[in-house]
Amino acid sequence: MKNILKNKYVLAGLVLLVGVFIGWIIKPSGEKDAGEEQATEEKDQIWTCSMHPQIKRNEPGDCPICGMELIPLESAKNDILDPDAIQMSPTAMKIANVQTRKVGNELSDKSIRLNGKIQVDERLRNTQSSHIPGRIEKLLVNFTGEYVKKGQILAYVYSPELVSTQEELLEAQKVKDSQPQLFESAKSKLKNWKISENQIDKILVQKKPVESFPIRADFSGYVTKLLSAQGDYIKQGQSIYEIADLSSVWVMFDVYESDLQWVKEGDLVEYTVASISGKTFSGEISYLDPVINQKTRVAKARIEAVNKDLMLKPEMFVSGTIKSNIENKENQLIIPKSAIMWTGKRSVVYVKNETENMVSFKMREIELGLGLGDSYVVESGLSPGEEIAVNGTFSIDAAAQLAGKPSMMNPEGGSKMQGHNHGSSSGNGPSINHNSDATKIEISTKAKNELGPLLSYYLDLKDALTQDNLETGLSAIKKMSSTLSKINMDLFKGEAHNVWMQHSSQLEKELSRAVESQNLESLRNVFKSISKQTIMIFKTFGSPNDTLFVEFCPMADNDRGANWLSKNKEIKNPYFGTSMLKCGEVKDEIK
Repeated sequence: MKNILKNKYVLAGLVLLVGVFIGWIIKPSGEKDAGEEQATEEKDQIWTCSMHPQIKRNEPGDCPICGMELIPLESAKNDILDPDAIQMSPTAMKIANVQTRKVGNELSDKSIRLNGKIQVDERLRNTQSSHIPGRIEKLLVNFTGEYVKKGQILAYVYSPELVSTQEELLEAQKVKDSQPQLFESAKSKLKNWKISENQIDKILVQKKPVESFPIRADFSGYVTKLLSAQGDYIKQGQSIYEIADLSSVWVMFDVYESDLQWVKEGDLVEYTVASISGKTFSGEISYLDPVINQKTRVAKARIEAVNKDLMLKPEMFVSGTIKSNIENKENQLIIPKSAIMWTGKRSVVYVKNETENMVSFKMREIELGLGLGDSYVVESGLSPGEEIAVNGTFSIDAAAQLAGKPSMMNPEGGSKMQGHNHGSSSGNGPSINHNSDATKIEISTKAKNELGPLLSYYLDLKDALTQDNLETGLSAIKKMSSTLSKINMDLFKGEAHNVWMQHSSQLEKELSRAVESQNLESLRNVFKSISKQTIMIFKTFGSPNDTLFVEFCPMADNDRGANWLSKNKEIKNPYFGTSMLKCGEVKDEIK
């Protein structure tokens, strides 16, 4: 019995094995087991760099350009990518700080920047004259800036004519009873010289002429000009002082011809004073020049300001902003300035296209209308509801250039660029753009020579950062700050003066921040702002000596990119120093 059961179990096992074998043989050719499918998927996986999407590998590793770890390329089996679009993974967008927004109709507020000065209220400016001809014997108020009160004695004047008239009065007093008209005539002569009745009575009591008479202040205020000196001979009515009441002052702004259409009386202006940090003032325009200065091509806009505690001093520089409401047109689109990239006369944006499996950006040329300060009106090229990149556009454009897609510098697309020019100024790098974002302004040779030492210390700072030398960098910052404070601003005339004050005041603030840097990282952070102002200064006024090169690293400032100035085309990166010294490219030249 046991043998029979044993034989049954053996037979059942053999039948099971034969069934499995036959099933494996006749399995449909299209079916794969789980292990084989997983192996196939791993074999088909593509790895790419988040910053250099043209890099594609069949296995994980590091990017051969920047050294970053490769990431899996997301599958897009069901989506067809536009051949002119650049695909970006969510990780790449996050690293490049790419931000987007939908285009739509918005309220058009044009923001206009104004520059100007504090000036004395002309209605409160007076001249103090002498009512007595003669010689100034004593000048009691003898310097500008001194405060005087109405009735205060300012000077003593000796007048031979006045002495003679007093003697006539004393002689007429003797025949007063018989010839009263002669006595009154002598008194009238003295009163014409503003000699008071009390002073005349004093002369009659003393019975002798007064040789020096006091000149009293007719107004209260500050002496702004000293027009005579002790010992001078003056005529009757000649001015001795200029006195101004500074309890109220004028804030005078320059309004350029192109901005006049947006400025009118009654507009509110918010303004700051360069020497009063952390405080914002505001006021309405009370007067706008009806004519334009033929030399400077500006009109003056005036704000009347109450000068509490005399904070506002004449000749202080001010910067203001005025917002002018503009009537919306039908289908008028507003986009921020940060979304726009310019090259010559062309303006481009990157339009986002998102599907279930991928995000891509495609460059599109647009036509811009009115500038609104931090934004622009779009005349054509975009439609309401479309989504565009408003931050990180340069990173997208750089990726497009690297991938051979249409980009700002290469609108037709073409062969892929090898990296972002790690130190080479020729070969595969992008061509140098000789167009400047700043308007060129001619200045005198003397003014340009003043800028030479400023540039020299800036280059010392840049070199110190390339060598990771904090101490030398801080020393260059101090020298640069000292040099900036000594530059004669009077050498910059007209429009050049306004531009100089705008950038030099901002540069001064950034240098003050830089002096407090405790390490290389914090110094490099503020070096970006210092470079921005310095580049604008030399783009506007030109290089004082040799040609300068504007160089750029797209990986600086957390991949937002940053510029610097150099006297050589050879790349030496101040933002990474010795750790990535050759990272960067030449973007522009300053002659």
